Amino acid sequence: MFNIGDRVFNQKTGHIGKVAGYGHKMLKDGYTSTIKVLITKGQIPGKAVFVEEDLHSVWSQWSNIPSFQLLLRPGK
Repeated sequence: MFNIGDRVFNQKTGHIGKVAGYGHKMLKDGYTSTIKVLITKGQIPGKAVFVEEDLHSVWSQWSNIPSFQLLLRPGK
């Protein structure tokens, strides 16, 4: 389980953000846990654009690589 404030990456959408809370979703077999993440966009770090909620299994820990370094990586 992630902690509030952890930076995470959504493997389906490619969005990166900070964990803001937890939730649940009903599936055919019962309830499963979800993660609510504040997604940020643009040049203003920390300014939330929207909240994305998805199954816990879809999120993975994101490294602390500054976004400007991601843009400088060769071959991207």
